[in-house]
Amino acid sequence: MPQPLVIVESPAKAVKLAEYLGDEYTVESSIGHIRDLPRNAAGVPAAYKGTKWEVLGIDVDNDFKPLYVVSDDKKAHVKMLKRLLKDASELYLATDKDREGEAIAWHLLEELNPQVPVKRMIFTEITPEAIKRAIENPTELDRRLVDAQECRRLLDRLYGFPMSAVLWKKVMRGLSAGRVQSVATRIVVERERERMAFRSANYWDLTGTFAAAGAEKPFTAMLLELDAKRIASGRDFNRDGSLAKADAVHLDETKANALVADLQGRPATVKSREAKPYRRRPAAPFITSTYQQDAGRKLRLSSAQAMRVAQGLYERGFITYMRTDSVNLSETAITAARNQIQERYGEDYLPDAPRTYKSKSKNAQEAHEAIRPAGDRFRTPEEVESELSKQDHQVYELIWQRTVASQMTDATGETVTLRLNVDAEDGRQATFSTAGTVITHQGFLKVYRESKDEDSAKQDPKEQTLPPLNEGDNATLTGLEAAGHDTQPPSRFNEASLVAKLEELGVGRPSTYAATIGTILAREYVWKKGTALVPSITAFAVVGLLEQHFPDLVDYAFTARMEDDLDSIAEGRGVETVPWLTKFYFGSDEQMGLKEKIDKRLEDIDAREVNSIFLGADEDGVAIVARPGKFGSPYLERGEDRASVPDDLAPDELTVAKALELLEAPKNDRELGVHPEANEMILLKMGRFGPYVQMGEHDDESGEKPRTSSLFKDMDPMALTLDEAVKLLSIPRLIGVDPADNGEIIAHNGKFGPYIVKTTITEDGPKNDSRSLEAEAELFTIDLAKAIEVMAQPKRRRGQSAKGPLKIMGVDPATDKEIQLKDGRFGPYVTDGETNASLRKGDEVETLTLERSSELLSDRRAKGPTKKKEATKKKATKKKKKATKKKATKKKATKKKAATKKTVAKKATLAASLAAVASPVDASAGSDEETPF
Repeated sequence: MPQPLVIVESPAKAVKLAEYLGDEYTVESSIGHIRDLPRNAAGVPAAYKGTKWEVLGIDVDNDFKPLYVVSDDKKAHVKMLKRLLKDASELYLATDKDREGEAIAWHLLEELNPQVPVKRMIFTEITPEAIKRAIENPTELDRRLVDAQECRRLLDRLYGFPMSAVLWKKVMRGLSAGRVQSVATRIVVERERERMAFRSANYWDLTGTFAAAGAEKPFTAMLLELDAKRIASGRDFNRDGSLAKADAVHLDETKANALVADLQGRPATVKSREAKPYRRRPAAPFITSTYQQDAGRKLRLSSAQAMRVAQGLYERGFITYMRTDSVNLSETAITAARNQIQERYGEDYLPDAPRTYKSKSKNAQEAHEAIRPAGDRFRTPEEVESELSKQDHQVYELIWQRTVASQMTDATGETVTLRLNVDAEDGRQATFSTAGTVITHQGFLKVYRESKDEDSAKQDPKEQTLPPLNEGDNATLTGLEAAGHDTQPPSRFNEASLVAKLEELGVGRPSTYAATIGTILAREYVWKKGTALVPSITAFAVVGLLEQHFPDLVDYAFTARMEDDLDSIAEGRGVETVPWLTKFYFGSDEQMGLKEKIDKRLEDIDAREVNSIFLGADEDGVAIVARPGKFGSPYLERGEDRASVPDDLAPDELTVAKALELLEAPKNDRELGVHPEANEMILLKMGRFGPYVQMGEHDDESGEKPRTSSLFKDMDPMALTLDEAVKLLSIPRLIGVDPADNGEIIAHNGKFGPYIVKTTITEDGPKNDSRSLEAEAELFTIDLAKAIEVMAQPKRRRGQSAKGPLKIMGVDPATDKEIQLKDGRFGPYVTDGETNASLRKGDEVETLTLERSSELLSDRRAKGPTKKKEATKKKATKKKKKATKKKATKKKATKKKAATKKTVAKKATLAASLAAVASPVDASAGSDEETPF
């Protein structure tokens, strides 16, 4: 009997819905989008080959009509969905309630072309009650959201394809541009420019320890003023190291120590006591961006990790939909939160009326509710702990705390500020200041504290109790300490602060931030140093090109206005897709379109200029520039001199002094001396893969190559001696002959480290067998007995030796498995026993943390199996199928042959019998009758 077909976008979501809907419904997933614009020329159908717009996949001259194709990896799945739809009574499209979900539903509708009733099923939490409500109250597809998403998709292609082509031509192949990713890259680059231009200033301050009658313990206060002039602190200096406020007193070490001597032990008088009521309100429930920021600061999760965990919690029914700009809570959710507050914390923590919040984003859209625990009653973190992994539980607890705290009372108390005057022996008057906050009612702080960046956190009042001193009371300065400080450059962005900055600027949407950061990391526009995002030299070149020749495309206000227009399309506020795209791409009377800008400016772009990042000049005034290399490896250039830039060197560390150090390091061949036996010169050379020694030169006539050998990893090229070079050139070294089988054993130093090879002559020819050595030094020291012992050991791939891990990182909160740091064939990597992830640029063995290890493994798992593994798996499957098919064919042929023989024999017998009855003919005459068989 036909039954309804429900299609969602995620397999995990499908499993949960099937559990709630039961056997009366068929639930299947689309596994994301089933169709999109062609990824490349190979994806363009034959009917559209040769059109002038085939590269774009958009007919720009025909109202920007898109060409949608089902990707090869989705064709079988779409076929399966169509087969299920044939037997369905009706179709429910149950994709997410946002632009992306609406677009997936529309593409399903267009591609499947259902001949049964179609209903849109909307829900923001996966609970039995919510699913039941969604089934009973279906809606229609929202074409405004579909149009808005399609407009964004077309805009991204119209922007990305042409601009990426510009980057390929003028910077480097393989790069990409995008309306959000390029702006995000510019933000990171601008911060690094500030750090490069920053000049540190040194300043000193004084901290006094005071005692007073009636005070339980001494208290501290900072020197604020000297003779009514404020003491300069870090915020009083410009980025170039100069003092911003001329009237501020700049203390250096000498002045600070002199002041200590003058003030030590002097009496103090309370100049003023100011008390103010303290009140702090709870933060609004999580939206996507604030969730990503807090998950980053509190749990050390990357944006991608945070969204993956939230997606899993949503699909399993623990939280509501996680892509949202709305801070609203439904009445059901508010009731659930207030009930839990009353039960767990009492009436004192429950406000008289529910709290409501207003979104800071002027274009708040997407799902209609904030991120919160799912259900009409919130399950506490303790109730779900046994059902979740450690990481999932931490995220659930964070969301639960934020939601419940948002409906609790304010934290209240009193902030007291004391100022004390101390007269120095020379008559100068020093004013010290201290402040303390006493919380009298914790309110929401009992459950949750909002995390902040370092700079914001420093501005929070210090929670401490000050002695009950009033104006005119006396105190004694019992101790005084001078301390020096250096002003610090502005902090680099991490993922959390970059998300906050993008949201502040109105660039992009929270649902895309994780993908955006993932893209700029994957393209190596930025790399991570700890949690900080560091831009590459390539990023400087790309941003410089865009700023100079296409400034609108990376202008913050322009990009934010585009977001406003796209939201207007979604909300039906008078902006239409085709006219808007026409203005952007072809231009109007007021502005030049992107197509014309590229056509006119492409030839004006000086590739050498945009790829030269000026660092400064040497003492002769010769410019020093950093340039992205052809294959991504940056290098320095000064006139004819060149030098590679180390991969882990951040741009702000690439000072003129550092650049000169790299440029002036020895690079030319160095003669070490003549080989005592071969009588040829040995040279020390620098190659692409490091330093090596070479004996003699290449013989052009015979084509014979000179003998070479790489230096060991622990060898210093500058200290290399002739004797060491001669020993290196002895490799490969014949160790000896195994008496058991007359096999020669030779020591080699290969691309992946030292090893020995044993060559045995067999009937089929020479047979080689190899084993890895633990250290390069063994190439010189290993003798025949030891080599035979090593060859007798089981063969292991390098990195699979019996030695233990470099470090036990701890238990992965995402999987509850132990993470180990190991040294592998291609360098250090982390593993949980199932998944391996190599350390990346900026990661160091000594400073690697558990959080970073977990992030690397999480990213590796999200990417799925490697191409090599997939190819091997496909090859094995194909081979197995082929073998099975061959076996089946053979079996079938044998069976058929046997049946044929049996039939022929049966017919021959019958024919002979009939012939014998009819006439006395030789039975063999009927044999020609068998031929057709």
